[in-house]
Amino acid sequence: MAQVTKKNNYEPFDRMLNRFRKAVEKDDVVRRYCEKTFYEKPSAVRKKARAMAVKRHLKKLSNEAKALNELRSFAKE
Repeated sequence: MAQVTKKNNYEPFDRMLNRFRKAVEKDDVVRRYCEKTFYEKPSAVRKKARAMAVKRHLKKLSNEAKALNELRSFAKE
C-alpha cells in the first residue's frame, strides 16, 4: 500500500496529495482493486492476455517500421 509522510512542516497538503496519487498509480492499487472486485473466467483472462500480446507485437512492428523509414530518409539526404 502506498504511504506518504510530510517532508517538512511547511509542505502544503496539495503537494503531499499529489505525491500520494503518484505512489498509488506506481503501485497499481486501483488496477488490482478492479481486477479483484469481479470474478473473471479463466478463458476471459487468457483471451485478454492474448489480445495484449498481439497489441504489443503490432506496436513493436510499427516502431520498427518507423525507425526503418527514418533511416531510409536519412540515407537519401
